[in-house]
Amino acid sequence: MTIGTRATGPHPLGGTTVVPGALDAPVAGSVEPAADDFAAVLDHRPGRHWLLHSDGRRSPLPVGRWHGPPEPATRAIVARCAGPTLDVGCGPGRLTLALTRAGHTAVGVDVSAHAVRLTRRRGAVAIHRDVFAPLPGEGRWAHVLLMDGNIGIGGDPVALLARCRELIRRDGTVIVEVEPPGPGLWRGHARLATLAADGALRRGGAFRWARLDAVAAYDVAAAAGLVVPEVFRSGRRWFGEFAVPGRRGCGWPAASGGGTGRTSRAGTG
Repeated sequence: MTIGTRATGPHPLGGTTVVPGALDAPVAGSVEPAADDFAAVLDHRPGRHWLLHSDGRRSPLPVGRWHGPPEPATRAIVARCAGPTLDVGCGPGRLTLALTRAGHTAVGVDVSAHAVRLTRRRGAVAIHRDVFAPLPGEGRWAHVLLMDGNIGIGGDPVALLARCRELIRRDGTVIVEVEPPGPGLWRGHARLATLAADGALRRGGAFRWARLDAVAAYDVAAAAGLVVPEVFRSGRRWFGEFAVPGRRGCGWPAASGGGTGRTSRAGTG
């Protein structure tokens, strides 16, 4: 998970809403994150960490998992990758490293310089870059990964997925961790919060953020010029595979929220 930026502009979904008010969330304005507000979280210091959303939701950050060995869900994602892979918002690099150890060309990307250092320290390749900035190999990646809530980067999943579409090759995929069906699409602001071992509560600056569930993924994909051939599960976690229309087995969804080839597969985790 990481935070990121994007240019402002008209939203491609226009007046269409997935959840009432979701696309009208107050994302305008110049609220830019301090990328290494995340450094204290990534250091895995004693304490508890959350992402505080502007709608009142508080999401615990699984810092121990980020620093640990690949869990079953990570192994399931690695098994789906069959070529050069870009891990966007790589954090301390557990997935980038897992891909590398599986024999794939893998590069982590993060706006946090500290995250990049941690990933390199683990023996994987990472670059200090915003996903919306120029990246190596544009249009030639087999897969782009958005795990651990990173579909929220920039507060605009349509713009982020459209950017990922530019990064993958024609037969490539964008694999996204999404929320279970129910919450829909939410766009707003978030900030990091840490309860330190000394009892002090520290809050970082606000940045644009978003959430996307497994049902809203279809409409958001269409607005980004993509389709969703499959939504699948690994344990309690949900994922969507996004692809370019025309890729073998992929076409435009027949109706909003119900694309052809839509499946759900249970896993273990």
